[in-house]
Amino acid sequence: MPRTARDVVFVDGARTPFGKSGKGLYAETRADDLVVRVIRELMRRNPGLPPERIDEVAIAATTQIGDQGLTIGRSAAILAGLPKSVPGYAIDRMCAGALTAVTTAGAGIAFGAYDVVIAGGVEHMGRHPMGEGVDPNPRFLTEKLVDPSALVMGNTAENLHDRYPGITKERADAYAVRSQEKVAKAYADGKIQPDLVEVLVRSAEQGYGLATKDEPPRPGTDMKTLAGLKTPFRAHGNVTPGNAAGLNDGATGAILAAEETAAELGLDARMRLVDFSFAGVEPEVMGVGPVPATEKLLARQGMGMDNIGLIEINEAFAVQVLAFLEHFGIADDDARVNPWGGAIALGHPLASSGVRLMMQLARQFAERPDVRYGITTMCVGMGMGGTVLWENTNYEGGK
Repeated sequence: MPRTARDVVFVDGARTPFGKSGKGLYAETRADDLVVRVIRELMRRNPGLPPERIDEVAIAATTQIGDQGLTIGRSAAILAGLPKSVPGYAIDRMCAGALTAVTTAGAGIAFGAYDVVIAGGVEHMGRHPMGEGVDPNPRFLTEKLVDPSALVMGNTAENLHDRYPGITKERADAYAVRSQEKVAKAYADGKIQPDLVEVLVRSAEQGYGLATKDEPPRPGTDMKTLAGLKTPFRAHGNVTPGNAAGLNDGATGAILAAEETAAELGLDARMRLVDFSFAGVEPEVMGVGPVPATEKLLARQGMGMDNIGLIEINEAFAVQVLAFLEHFGIADDDARVNPWGGAIALGHPLASSGVRLMMQLARQFAERPDVRYGITTMCVGMGMGGTVLWENTNYEGGK
């Protein structure tokens, strides 16, 4: 029987506060327990969704060992108390893990294989540092398939500065300051808190407590402070801990549904999945990945960047965002871009970040019925980029 694609909607999202790796919020908290907390919160917030109606749980993790292993989508679903009839799986596309969980599971909804899914990601970089257990094939270097700098993300950011000489350290620092300022304002205005779920944590020093807000933001950061930071990836370089995302722990999750199923169950349809695209670039300049991914998507839709009213781009490094903006002729301080700040301030627990972008976009759509389309986009290690196009279900006319 021939199938026709169904409309897919973003129903709801939740995330843990993001913590600093090492001795941060989640030093003694398991990664899978962070996912469990998110799944349970999504179910609590959406009582009209019968647990048995969930068709799949897709959870991403970059380092799939230890408490991020054991097919974490399935194991977290069981631990969260979902019926054992609900299947689950793990997925990996490095930083774009959660983004890929959404596009993969969303495609299953469009095809008709699923009605409702939970998709998200987790990264506990304190327990599992980037690259833990990895054994890169020596052919990468012996056959010169990639430049050696491709294996160190900070080096790829320095390479991007070389490719875009107009993006100076001062320009990157200025962008980072704005990200911190926007996050501080968003917190003051109550924009971030609705997506957060409190997490019970403990430490040997302080005993039990609650994680209620993101740990990485550094309000009050200024240009003078950033100017004095070291450049660990290159002597006299441009990339510092101040103009890059840190090493973080956290989990995200979202409910996606067929639009007709959302209507049947009385679930919100906060934004509609229109299209998505992935593209590859030279691994040594992986940060430029969002450019071809976005170009590919816009070309397929017959759209231009002037059709996009909101842009949520992951801030792995300031230079990566600025390269994207420069390519598309967008000003560094364009109001469409990360209105509530980004990963430089909030943190970037690798595989979880894609859904954070989506949650913030969905809330911005709710406040902006004049905006019809927005994108979530991010660069990906080993030379990739991914972009998702969303339509505002609250659109009332305008851009």
